[in-house]
Amino acid sequence: MIDKNAPVGVFDSGVGGLTVAREIMRQLPDERIIYFGDTARVPYGSKSRDTVLRYSRQIIRFLRTKEVKAIVIACNTATALTLDTVAAESDIPVIGVINAGARAAVDATRNGRIGVIGTEATVGSGIYTEVMKKMKPGIQVFGKSCPLFCPLVEEGWLHDPVTDEIASRYLSVLKEKYIDTLVMGCTHYPLLRSTLRR
Repeated sequence: MIDKNAPVGVFDSGVGGLTVAREIMRQLPDERIIYFGDTARVPYGSKSRDTVLRYSRQIIRFLRTKEVKAIVIACNTATALTLDTVAAESDIPVIGVINAGARAAVDATRNGRIGVIGTEATVGSGIYTEVMKKMKPGIQVFGKSCPLFCPLVEEGWLHDPVTDEIASRYLSVLKEKYIDTLVMGCTHYPLLRSTLRR
């Protein structure tokens, strides 16, 4: 029997998942949260599926010692590479972040051209394209990995000329595709929202 007063566990490869934790707190203000940011091993996006699966299992085991009632994988890479496996192994709900982001993008697009930025692993997995095309078969999805964004966020370089230049280079490819919606497919990226919007 799950204790409804137990906390929710949330984990990410670093500080980026705090954006997800903040949204959970906003929408469910009475929930208690235990957050695990794996800053010692960030970023996950360049690591193999087996490595990310091992990390995810270790963190889930740790969160279970805190008697959480559910676990949110706030990391897009860990969601893309491990959610199905770790959810099947768990007797409590394990939830990822990709379906919610995909649904928001499909609902928002007007021209059916959606860009997805994320880690190499997330973009390379094709998970956003797969999920969005199930929701709306006619849409076009264009992915672009942005591996330097995570380290920039972890360093705190949110408003820096270097970050602006890197963002401009990464996003120029997607601008040429005439997207009208951009999915920030990494929980670190919302911290760069104002830069990305510019």
